[in-house]
Amino acid sequence: MTADESKAPALSHPERRSSTGINRRIASRGTTVWTTVLVLLPLGLLSAAVWIGRLVRPGADDWCFLPVVRDDGASGLIGKFYFQDNGRLANALLVVAYAAFGVPGHRWFALVTGILILGILWAVTASALRNAGMHTARAIPPLVAAMMTVVFLFATQNTYKTFYWPASSVSHTLAPVLAAGSVIPLLLARTRKGRALALGTALMAGVFIGTLSEETAVVLFVVLSFALLTSCWVLPGPGRTLARWWCALAFIGTAIGTVTLYTSPGARTRRERFGADTTSMLSPDALMASLRAFADILGTILSTWQYAGAVAAGLLLGLLAREDGPRPHGLLWRRPLIPVAVGAIAFLISGYLCTVVARPAFGTSLTSASRTWNDYLLLYVMLLVTVGAMLGRVLRARQRLLAPTTVTAAVVYVLACTGLAIPLAHLEGEMEVRAQRWDRQDQWLRTHAAHGDQVLPYTPVSVSGLGEPFGQHGQKPWPAKCVAQWYHLKRITYSPRLP
Repeated sequence: MTADESKAPALSHPERRSSTGINRRIASRGTTVWTTVLVLLPLGLLSAAVWIGRLVRPGADDWCFLPVVRDDGASGLIGKFYFQDNGRLANALLVVAYAAFGVPGHRWFALVTGILILGILWAVTASALRNAGMHTARAIPPLVAAMMTVVFLFATQNTYKTFYWPASSVSHTLAPVLAAGSVIPLLLARTRKGRALALGTALMAGVFIGTLSEETAVVLFVVLSFALLTSCWVLPGPGRTLARWWCALAFIGTAIGTVTLYTSPGARTRRERFGADTTSMLSPDALMASLRAFADILGTILSTWQYAGAVAAGLLLGLLAREDGPRPHGLLWRRPLIPVAVGAIAFLISGYLCTVVARPAFGTSLTSASRTWNDYLLLYVMLLVTVGAMLGRVLRARQRLLAPTTVTAAVVYVLACTGLAIPLAHLEGEMEVRAQRWDRQDQWLRTHAAHGDQVLPYTPVSVSGLGEPFGQHGQKPWPAKCVAQWYHLKRITYSPRLP
C-alpha cells in the first residue's frame, strides 16, 4: 500500500462529517418550510375568526353592564359586582376594560382576546420547551400554540358564547388562559430577581383568578395540589424547590381570592337567588346529579373529533424536537405514562368539581351550557398535546415509522383546521344577520328616544342562544330594564316585528 493510499481513509472522515452536517441543515430548512406552511392554517382560521368579531353586538348580561359603566364608571360596576351580583372583583375589572368603549368595545373584543390567548399559549409553549432543554424548528412553538388556541375556542359546542360573547369569555375562556400564563415567569426564571418575580406573580395571579372565576379557581386548586404532591418524584433537578414554592404561593393566592369572593355580599346574594348553599350543593342527591351531568359532558367532549388536532400538534412536537444536552432525568421523562395519568385524573376531578359548583346556577341546562366547560377544557387540550408529544418522542427512535407518522400527524392537523372552519363560516352568516337587525333597531330606538319617547317596542335579536329581552316569544323579559336604561327610556315592550 502506498503512502497516498494509506492517507485516503483518513481524509474521507471529515468529508463524511461535512456531508452529514450539510444534509442535516438541508433537512432542518425543509422542516422549517413545511411546518411554517402548516402553522398558517390555524393562524388563518384565527385571523378569520377575529375579523368576524366585528359583527358582535351587545346582548344578555352586557346590556346591564353598559349603562352602569357609562353612568357610574368603573367604580360603579366594581361596586355592583361586589355588593350586588357575584363578588367577582377581577371579573368586573375585565368587563370595564371593554364596556368602557361601549358597542365598539364589543366589536373589537375578539381581536384583543384572540391575540392575547395566542400570545400567552405561544409563550407558555416556547418557555416550557426551553426550560426542558428541547430544541425545535422555529415554527413548532407557534404551530402547537395556534392549534391549542383554535381547538380551545372553536371545537366547543357554542363558539359564539365561548369566544364572541364578552361577558362569558371573561369568566370562562380568558380565566383559564390567564391562569396558564402565570407560569411563564417561573419557566423563565434564571436569576434571583427572576425567581422573586415568579413567586410574586404566583401569589398575585392566584388572588386575581380567585376573584375572577370560581370554576377556574377550582381547576387551579386541583392542579396545584397534584403538582405539590407529585413534584418530589416527577420534577427533576434543582428547580424542584422553586416549583414547589411557586405552587404553594399560587395555592395561597387562589385561596385568598376565593375567600374574598365567597364572603362578599354579592356572592351571598347570588347563592340566595339560586338556592346554592353549601349543604344543598354537597347533598348526596346533588352530587349524584352532578356526576351524571359531568358524564354527559364528558361524552360530548370525547366524541368531538376536532380535538385530535391537539394530539397531532403534540405528535409533531415530539417527532421534531431534540434535546440540546443530555437526556433529562426524572419520572417525567423515564416513565411518561405516569405523569400523563396524573394529568388525566386532575382533569376528571376538576371537571366534576366545576360541574358541582356550576350546577346550582344552570340546573339541568348545564349539559348544554358548553361555555361553562371551558374552565377545565384548556387543561384537556394541554393534556392532549402532552400525550401527543410523549408518543412522538417514543416513535422518534423508530426510523421506519418516522416519515409515515409525521405525514399522518400533518394530515390530521389539516383536517382538524378544516373541521373547525366549516361551523365558523356558518356562524359568520348568522352573526351578520343579527348585526344588521341589531343596528337597524338600535338606530330606530336612538332616534325615537331623542325625540322624547319614553316607552318603545323592542324585538329580540339573538344568535346562538344568546339572552335577549322578551326571549321565548316574549315570555322572558330579562334584561328589558337594562335595555331601557341604555337608551334612556322608562321601559320597552315586546314586539314580534322589527321597526
